[in-house]
Amino acid sequence: MRILVVEDDNDLRRQLADVLSQSGYAVDLAADGEDGHFLGDTEPYDAVILDLGLPKMDGVSILKKWRADGKSFPVLILTARDQWSEKVAGFDAGADDYLSKPFVTEELLARLRALLRRAAGHSAATLEAGKLMVDTRAARAMVNGEPIKLTAHEYRVLSYLMHHQGRVVPRTELVEHIYDQDFDRDSNTIEVFIGRLRRKIGVDRIQTERGLGYRLIVPENEARVAG
Repeated sequence: MRILVVEDDNDLRRQLADVLSQSGYAVDLAADGEDGHFLGDTEPYDAVILDLGLPKMDGVSILKKWRADGKSFPVLILTARDQWSEKVAGFDAGADDYLSKPFVTEELLARLRALLRRAAGHSAATLEAGKLMVDTRAARAMVNGEPIKLTAHEYRVLSYLMHHQGRVVPRTELVEHIYDQDFDRDSNTIEVFIGRLRRKIGVDRIQTERGLGYRLIVPENEARVAG
C-alpha cells in the first residue's frame, strides 16, 4: 500500500516515514501544501496522512480540491489537540478520520489500517483467502498456520492483492502502489515478486490473467472444504 504524508514538521515527517516504511508501506513525503496537493492530484495513493496547518496551502483547502476533483482515497487528518474547529472543518471537507497531536504512532498505524481495510471492503485486521492469512497489524503472512518469510516488496505485493482479492489487478497498478515516488520502478520485477510469492504461498493462489494482470483467489480444494 502506498501512503502520502503531508507534514511540514521535519522531525515528525521523518518519524512517520520511518514508522510507515517499517510497517510495510511505500511512502511519499511532502513538506508543504502545494507539493502535497500536487502529489495527491497526480499519484495513485491508497491513503493520505494530512496535516491541516501547512505552509503555502492549508490542509482543508487541499482536501476540498481533492474531493472536488473526484479523489476518493481515505484521508487521515492531523490537528492540534485543542483545535476542535479544525477537526469539524476537516470532516466537512471530506476527511475520513483525525488524530490530535501529539499522538502515539501505534494509534496512527491502527487508524490507517482501518481506513485501508474499509476502503477495500474489509472489516477485520486479518485478511484471509482460504488457508492464506495476512495480519496487517504485524505485517506478516501465514499459510496453514505456518509463518512465511517475505521481503518488504513481496509483502507489499501480497498485501495489495489480498486487499483486492478476487479482482484482476493490472501490473501497472501494482507498480504504482508498492513503490514510493523516488524508487527506480521496473514493471518486470513484478513478475519476479509474483514468482517468489507462488513458491512461498502456493502456485495456484495467484492467477495470471494474460494481458490484464494478476488475481488472488482461494484454491478450489480450499474453497470446497470451506463450503
